[in-house]
Amino acid sequence: MRQMWSRKSLPVTLMLMGATVSLNAFADVVTYHNGVGRVYEPYVNALEKELEIQTLYQTDENPVESDILRQRIGYGFSVGSRTFVEANVAGKKLPGGTLRLDSYELEARIQLTEQGEYAYDWGFLLEFERERSESISELATAILISREWGRWVTTANFGVEYEYGSDIDNEFDTFAAGQVRYRYKPYLEPGIELYADEITRGIGPVLSGLIRGKNNKKWHWEGGVILPLNDSTPDYTYRLLLEFEF
Repeated sequence: MRQMWSRKSLPVTLMLMGATVSLNAFADVVTYHNGVGRVYEPYVNALEKELEIQTLYQTDENPVESDILRQRIGYGFSVGSRTFVEANVAGKKLPGGTLRLDSYELEARIQLTEQGEYAYDWGFLLEFERERSESISELATAILISREWGRWVTTANFGVEYEYGSDIDNEFDTFAAGQVRYRYKPYLEPGIELYADEITRGIGPVLSGLIRGKNNKKWHWEGGVILPLNDSTPDYTYRLLLEFEF
């Protein structure tokens, strides 16, 4: 049975969320960089298959950094009851250009603890990304943490990534993402998300929900807008995620 939330766990929860904003990291500024993505939960459903479409669109007063579209399409499935693997292809449209294939991605999400077994639920994420037109690769790992009390859910991701290749200076970076949401209805859950990495500092409102169909088919959706907390983050980043689970 899930442990009841207590006042003693509140400071830990607030520190986890506050760390997504205060995270310090150092790297060279990369043109068109945007650290907004998604906040991963540590849970895996056995025998699940999934199709995913994710869209990010940013606008900025700097025309070079405005009107940039990122699109990711992926397919994933669970391996056993605790591991979920997914393959993605990602495209990018720069200002005045067209949408082109940009990178290939592989990721694995591992559920480390049973839901409700401890005060916090834990998971692990491993990602590999390879650029298509440049000799740049990225390997990232992250710890996934989630906590529920009543209708409130807090989720935090803390990670390290290593970028390497002949077209980039090999380096380590850190990143974090966090979300607090309210379970109003299964199909409508309002919340707030935070993102932080070597360049990005952003926060903004998000809506998400789950729509159940026949034969255990489900539609999961997320949509929101992330606003900047520093000068190197775009003025507006709109994000949309749609998953079909079967």
